[in-house]
Amino acid sequence: MALLDGKKAIIIGDRDGIPGIAIEECARSAGAEVVFSSTECFV
Repeated sequence: MALLDGKKAIIIGDRDGIPGIAIEECARSAGAEVVFSSTECFV
């Protein structure tokens, strides 16, 4: 059983930090269903 099995996730990454696509892959590998993923610039 995965850590986030059956959970839905909203991913917001940072352009200068960890991009959303990287967090998305981690969440999916932990069993989450990603419903939204974005990489933003927080300045």
